[in-house]
Amino acid sequence: MKSYLDYAALTPIDPEVEKEMKKYNSISYGNPGSMHDAGLAAKDALDSAREKIAKILNCSPNEIIFASGGTESINLAIKGIAFASSGRHIITSKIEHHAVLHTCEYLEKNGFDVTYLNVDKYGLVNPKDVEKAIRDDTILITIMYANNEIGTIEPMEEIGRIAKKHSIPFHTDACQAGLLDLDVKKLNVDLMTLNSSKIYGPKGVGLLYKRKGIVIEPIVHGGGQEFGLRSGTENLPGIVGFAKALELMQKNKSKESKRLIALRDKLIKGLLKIPKAFLNGHPAKRLANNVNVSILDIEGEAVLLHLNEKGICASTGSACTAKSLEPSHVITSLGLPYEAAHGSLRFSLGKYTTGKDIDAVLKYLPEIVKNLRLLSPVRLKKEDMRR
Repeated sequence: MKSYLDYAALTPIDPEVEKEMKKYNSISYGNPGSMHDAGLAAKDALDSAREKIAKILNCSPNEIIFASGGTESINLAIKGIAFASSGRHIITSKIEHHAVLHTCEYLEKNGFDVTYLNVDKYGLVNPKDVEKAIRDDTILITIMYANNEIGTIEPMEEIGRIAKKHSIPFHTDACQAGLLDLDVKKLNVDLMTLNSSKIYGPKGVGLLYKRKGIVIEPIVHGGGQEFGLRSGTENLPGIVGFAKALELMQKNKSKESKRLIALRDKLIKGLLKIPKAFLNGHPAKRLANNVNVSILDIEGEAVLLHLNEKGICASTGSACTAKSLEPSHVITSLGLPYEAAHGSLRFSLGKYTTGKDIDAVLKYLPEIVKNLRLLSPVRLKKEDMRR
């Protein structure tokens, strides 16, 4: 594998994280719920990991609930609020991850109402639209921190202030926001989802921050672990690794963001030299590592196959829906037609990305596009792409 540019889908485990986890995989393997020495040592490690994460999020350790990943955390937040509330209305956006959208669709089938807010051409949610959508029976606002496909960063603090003004819990999917400020008090969030596998931690671990006083109903029942909100023996090696990964990422975020932005902007500049190519997402309010472009008159999937032959790994959007033939709901929500969505490509950079990786894309992609266009019957105009 020469050039891995799909960090938004999955990140490799940091060697320091692996080192931290090793002890709890083979040496100190007690159950945190057991009362003997091995169990108590495991409980100490669990508490320590929770405290590290709480310090980063600026919250109390007992406001951290560990789960199996981002998807479970999102389900716990949204269903947990829904099942614990008397109201029936939820507000979200049309560009959320499918973990949010499908959970909301499930609740709609069970008697709840969901308002799906439009976004502007850059993928930004208008806080005024959030406030207009609030009803007397609104029980939750859930808007992602940063979009996993186009990288647009949403106005969290402003939306949070509106939610607080109306005393409505505010949840955010922050799985792609590892390099951003995660201070829950500054962000004005009541619930926040994070995922270890997006920040160089182990797979199968995530968390839900739940502010004290917010009442949710558990969706996994059993032994009552995680303050009775997520039963099941804690994945101690994974949790320890998650805490270490988050600690390292936040420690290095300023320096790493600056490095990634330089690479990101170089890639964007080069890609936009390709005829009939344009950037998706906000030009400035975007993740440091995200580049999403639409290139007309080609299929993104075909481009990926050719890039893969050159040792370049990228994607057309979310890895969770990579096998779907449907166009990206995120791209079409920007007001772009299906043709633009089918020609979209996402390059997501990470800690091992170098200038050579960017050069490789800019070397091979223009020729790939040129050859594919020779075979394509489609001839679209860039100026006709906005509906």
